[in-house]
Amino acid sequence: MTTDDPAPVPEELNVVGGPLEPCGTEPMTGFYRDGCCSTGPEDRGSHTVCAVMTVEFLAHQRAIGNDLSTPVPQYAFPGLVPGDRWCVTARNWYVAHADGAAAPVVLASTNAAVLALVPLEVLRTHAVDVPGDLSGLDG
Repeated sequence: MTTDDPAPVPEELNVVGGPLEPCGTEPMTGFYRDGCCSTGPEDRGSHTVCAVMTVEFLAHQRAIGNDLSTPVPQYAFPGLVPGDRWCVTARNWYVAHADGAAAPVVLASTNAAVLALVPLEVLRTHAVDVPGDLSGLDG
């Protein structure tokens, strides 16, 4: 390795110890808008929980001042609907959990960094296995 080579970026892990899997690309989620719940020093909100949106969770978020439903075109944000997968902040997800309105969580796509704020046991109580291809669920 020469001094001009960039330092290797450590692989981010999910809460169950495996490689961090993508959360969602339609719409494109993640603090870095890369489809993953990756985090770094710039991500002060810790957008590390891969949550599956529900009517109840979206209403709760709106009630606490985090409107995820309304489109914001200037940020290319389409607004979320039930069924969308989105990287939400650890704090806001935990507040929803405490209020009985937690969204389901995709553990393989939830960043291990969240464990500094939310215990794995709590995340497991809301865990879902969401297939990457939802087309078969249309009936």
